[in-house]
Amino acid sequence: MGMSKPRIAVQQYKNVSLQSEIAAASPHRLIQMLMEGVVTKIAAARHCMQNANIAGKGESISMAISIIDGLRASLDKANGGEIAENLDNLYDYMGRRLLIANLKNDESILLEVSDLISEIKSAWDAIGSELKEVQSAT
Repeated sequence: MGMSKPRIAVQQYKNVSLQSEIAAASPHRLIQMLMEGVVTKIAAARHCMQNANIAGKGESISMAISIIDGLRASLDKANGGEIAENLDNLYDYMGRRLLIANLKNDESILLEVSDLISEIKSAWDAIGSELKEVQSAT
């Protein structure tokens, strides 16, 4: 049950496009992309959950947890102070909640984690806007 040639070509284009965006991205943009990835994987897990696709659900949740682990690893705990510590705890909480969502097949937990990461992303996006304003003023 392989992919058709047009689907393979589209997937390859998406991969090249993503690789190009990553190569050109600022550190700030990379974090945004990771957060977007978590939201996307949670949405995929919800879709799989609604369609009784257990393998797809597990894979999507696993990827979301891996991305969250990447976000945790990117925290500068030595210089980030209380904010870094709070984010570390929140990322840990989200990872544990996603495991429970997978085990219990609980869509409401997926929504909870999606809302949490979306809130963090909104704050991160605002920081990016402020950085652009400061950079253009200098």
